[in-house]
Amino acid sequence: MPTLWFERCFGAARRSACLLFAVLTLIVAPVAAQAPSVIEVGKFSAVAPGSVLPPGWEPLVLPDRPKHTRYELVQDGAAVVVKATSQAGASGLIRRIQIDPKTYPIVQWRWKVDNVLRQGDVAKKSGDDYAARLYITFEYDPQRASFAQAAKYRAAKALFGPDIPFRALNYIWESKAPKGSIVPNPYTDWTMMVVVQSGPGEVGKWIVEERNIYQDFMQAFGTEPLKISGVAIMTDTDNTGESATAYYGDIVFKKAPSTR
Repeated sequence: MPTLWFERCFGAARRSACLLFAVLTLIVAPVAAQAPSVIEVGKFSAVAPGSVLPPGWEPLVLPDRPKHTRYELVQDGAAVVVKATSQAGASGLIRRIQIDPKTYPIVQWRWKVDNVLRQGDVAKKSGDDYAARLYITFEYDPQRASFAQAAKYRAAKALFGPDIPFRALNYIWESKAPKGSIVPNPYTDWTMMVVVQSGPGEVGKWIVEERNIYQDFMQAFGTEPLKISGVAIMTDTDNTGESATAYYGDIVFKKAPSTR
């Protein structure tokens, strides 16, 4: 599956690097000056079925990949959601936006999958496919980079442009790994994989997820996050050659967690 650019930029095939770069070259967009309690990053429910995606979202396609994941707005129950259908395909959707995770540490979304991948494995490059995932990317700070990391980042900028984030959290619906696991991506520790759902137990059910991005970043990387630079959703099956169908509901960032 195609992941973020820095997950494959040093050693993967060019087709993967192209898509990874596309996810990571997120040009930031300003957030409203008067900070609301909620930022609606993906208001899919406000769009009519069959319409184009809401403002700010755009396709993330791999030009030289013969098969792409199909994304469409569909009615599911009482709400309009994004349906993703992948058959050994690779593509996603992205939203370019700048958010301060100190002000908005909570991300909430809902999703549903029709199946998990038999050969999916978060620990292997060959199994680096997921029925559903939510990417959150972060800006780069040269003061936090080691000499080797800074050199790698400079090389990346020279090849792919200046807007390459330095870190990313990848919230995934995994096949086997235990829920709650936070592990490095098999291509690079610049991306950490957070296992939110795992296995077929919840297949076919809408699940509302809520994560504290600030805390997850601290646990994953051992340092405070800089500003969020972008959000992406992706269903990919090109590594395993399998098929998957997933549904994504609205995505919001909040100042405080829900009261339950």
